[in-house]
Amino acid sequence: MCWEIRQRYLPAGPRGRFFLKGRGYGSKVDVVVAETDHSSYAILYYQKGRSISVKLYGRSSKVSDAIADKFEQRARAVGLSEDVTYYFPTYGFCDSADEFHILNEMKL
Repeated sequence: MCWEIRQRYLPAGPRGRFFLKGRGYGSKVDVVVAETDHSSYAILYYQKGRSISVKLYGRSSKVSDAIADKFEQRARAVGLSEDVTYYFPTYGFCDSADEFHILNEMKL
C-alpha cells in the first residue's frame, strides 16, 4: 500500500527555517534545516511546543554510514536516545497512491 504525503513548508524568517501549518489551534510545527548537502541528504529538526524530533531525509533509500552517524549525533545532542530512533523499512516503489491514501496538507 502506498501513501503520498504532501506538505507545504512555509518560510519562517532566517534561511533554513520553516514552519508547517497543521489543522487546529496550536498545531504549528517549527522546522530547522540542521544540515544538508542538497544532493543526497538533509537533517531537519521539528519542534511542536516542547516536543522535538530529528529526521533524516535521503534522496535514495540508503545513505552512507557517515551521514547516518551525523543524524544519530544530532539526535543525541537534543537528548534523544537510540531507543526512540526509528528507521523506516525499505519498501518497494510506487508510482502513485490511490485517492484514499493521500494526506494533503497543502490545502490548509
